[in-house]
Amino acid sequence: MAFWDGLWRGKEPQFDSGSAATNAIQLTKRRPEVSLSKQGAATGNLRINLSWQMRTSDIEGRSRQSGMLRKPFQLFKPEPVQGHTQGVVNVDLDLGCLYELADGSKGVVQPLGKLFGDTNAPPYVRTSGDDRFGAPSGETLFVNLDHRDEIKRLLVFVYIYDQTPAFDRTKAVVTLYPTNGPRVEIHLDERASQARSCAVLLIENVDGDLTVRREVKFVYGFQAELDRLYGWGLQWARGYKTRA
Repeated sequence: MAFWDGLWRGKEPQFDSGSAATNAIQLTKRRPEVSLSKQGAATGNLRINLSWQMRTSDIEGRSRQSGMLRKPFQLFKPEPVQGHTQGVVNVDLDLGCLYELADGSKGVVQPLGKLFGDTNAPPYVRTSGDDRFGAPSGETLFVNLDHRDEIKRLLVFVYIYDQTPAFDRTKAVVTLYPTNGPRVEIHLDERASQARSCAVLLIENVDGDLTVRREVKFVYGFQAELDRLYGWGLQWARGYKTRA
């Protein structure tokens, strides 16, 4: 297999809820955990989506600053653009998942190395594939929670493949869409200018209670470093993407 080589528990879960219009739960440092089981959302296919934005000020640099001389009030007007649009930003964010099943088997699901996974057979996790240039839907993982009793833990992570680190300029959001109840959002809004990978969330099955816990732990390496932090114990080798 070819893929890249190469983070804490809180009190009783509380969470920040969005308004009725957004119908979302936002996991934060103060309130990092939510129980899917208690929400009645621990069945069916759980969809986990990665999307991101960057501001044009981070992209255009001096060319935009020169425009401020002619229109100074534009300085206070942010211009968000999709950070995964071809020809706009040279950042390639990837979404992956380390898994450990109840029978002790472990591995990784990610586009790199074409380790796409399967929702109808172990590991019951599948990736939508590699969004190299950014469709509006971003990248997505699917988890078959009808097999939750066979899942021990899942570590969902994001990494920047073969590009300059840009987590400090990239406003990434990982969103969970259960089959029932509100969606769950985790924002990667901390400054980590040199990081190349981030452990975003941990899904654990503890005595039948399926919980989601915010991690947002940035590291300077890749999957092997995340592995060491969480004690997965896999062997890693350098991997490369094929060019289209």
